[in-house]
Amino acid sequence: MKALHFGAGNIGRGFIGKLLADAGLEVTFADVNETVVNALIERNEYPVKIVGAECVVETVKNVTAVNSATDAVIDCIAESDLITTAVGPTVLKIISKSIALGIEKRAAAGNQAPMNIIAAENMVRGTSQLKEAVLEHLSDEMKAYTEEFVGFVDSAVDRIVPPAEAGETDPLAVTVETFSEWIVDETQFKGDIPNIPGMECTDNLMAFVERKLFTLNTGHLVTAYLGVLAGHETIKDSIEDEKIREQVKATMEESGAVLIKRYSFDPKAHQAYIEKILGRFANPYLRDEVDRVGRQPIRKLSPQDRLIKPLNGTLEYGLPNQYLVQGIAAAFHYKNDDDPQAVELQAMFAEKGFAETLAHYSELDVNSDVVKQAEAAYQALK
Repeated sequence: MKALHFGAGNIGRGFIGKLLADAGLEVTFADVNETVVNALIERNEYPVKIVGAECVVETVKNVTAVNSATDAVIDCIAESDLITTAVGPTVLKIISKSIALGIEKRAAAGNQAPMNIIAAENMVRGTSQLKEAVLEHLSDEMKAYTEEFVGFVDSAVDRIVPPAEAGETDPLAVTVETFSEWIVDETQFKGDIPNIPGMECTDNLMAFVERKLFTLNTGHLVTAYLGVLAGHETIKDSIEDEKIREQVKATMEESGAVLIKRYSFDPKAHQAYIEKILGRFANPYLRDEVDRVGRQPIRKLSPQDRLIKPLNGTLEYGLPNQYLVQGIAAAFHYKNDDDPQAVELQAMFAEKGFAETLAHYSELDVNSDVVKQAEAAYQALK
């Protein structure tokens, strides 16, 4: 079984690509980083350091790569049984053109074998969004072929994969935590569901998508923003600050109350899940910098993302949201001249003020009580 994975970065190599290769699939990575692509072609393997209670290094074998900016990737798409991505939300639209061309080439060859596409991204229903982008490039005839033979499978992913360790010279080396979770919507596959240990199937994906978004993603981001305010450099340092830990835990309990109400999660089980997440943030072997986690604040303040979506849930169900509001306020204290979104957010904030800026990006009512509470929380955090 052939798999093409877009994104040969740390997440691609350390998480999804590793699961595919470990399952015995022929894995080709597609990326524009020539150093990484050439190293994968030359070596056909790479090391993954897994850190937890113990540290082990596993070698991922029988892999290769292709430059995703060349026509060669279109041939790979046409010949693949499974396509996965770990490229980040903004790149999905870019690769959609290549995927469309690959589908056209597949159809021209008369290939009616099912092919499935899974976007393993930190976003809600990322594969469905990728599908929309792919269909924009296809004729009505090709859209019909795609609907019949190509499955677009939404998923939820969870694994902390920090940047390369300081002093690391191997461009293929990657470090990951022990915990990983990849849950896919079993109702969206075409043909047989591939047997990939570590890929879990469900017919209620949104419950798991929101559990991860509202817990890991919300908690991770709030830890970063509060860490920035407190002068910490890493997530580990931030979460070991007792005041920040209690605030992050309280935030996740507020978002968790939405999940319990919406999906009937067991409260004790969800509290245990929160504690597990807090423990992962404190992993001494993962150096995850607050500046990296806090990047792209505009995307993270959007209605479907990790701050506003759980907040809207509390408003929907009439639940407490004091700590979520504080997390949103803390986002406005995040400044990073190397992050275009942080620069844009601060520029609009300086021109339009807090309420109008938050309302613009979050789609909250500028005159609502919650926006006023967030502005008061911002002033209190100064």
